[in-house]
Amino acid sequence: MEILRFHSEDPLFFTADTHFGHKNIIEYCKRPFKDVEEMNETLIDNWNGTIDKNDIVFHIGDFGMGDAADWNRILDRLNGRIYLVAGNHDLRALSSGVITRFEKASMQMLIQVGKRKIYLNHYPFLCFSGSEKECWQLFGHVHSNRRQSTADNSRLNYLMTTQYDVGVDNNHYVPVSYSRIREIILGRRKA
Repeated sequence: MEILRFHSEDPLFFTADTHFGHKNIIEYCKRPFKDVEEMNETLIDNWNGTIDKNDIVFHIGDFGMGDAADWNRILDRLNGRIYLVAGNHDLRALSSGVITRFEKASMQMLIQVGKRKIYLNHYPFLCFSGSEKECWQLFGHVHSNRRQSTADNSRLNYLMTTQYDVGVDNNHYVPVSYSRIREIILGRRKA
């Protein structure tokens, strides 16, 4: 697998599970929005309040619902140079041509920030490339938060300290910076 390399001082951000345009996700995840329009606008405002035009953003799956036109309307409003790791809800839109809007899109990525390798996949894995060698894994899909319970919650106890859910439900609906993720993971390692 190709390794995408970045410097630790590069403006890197991570997010997942925005589910732009997905009405049912509000109830499923008990998101604090009255409707999909309010959710979309809040997510866009939070994104652009965090991400500058040239920042690098890794969206780790389930970007949105709808077709390429729906995605393009959202993408036209988002800051940053966006890399997409496809999630289970993304495949239809990607097959309709929106894939060219991303710096790179694939089912998984391996990046290196300084000397730190980070495996990106929409799904959390107990075994992933380099997990025994201190490679971190960032993921989405499980919508972890304190407000709701999903079928995955009991299994999250098996995650390693080097794994982190970058999904919006776990991060106050805001993309999370590499420095914040580093602080969280290294803090766990010391505990």
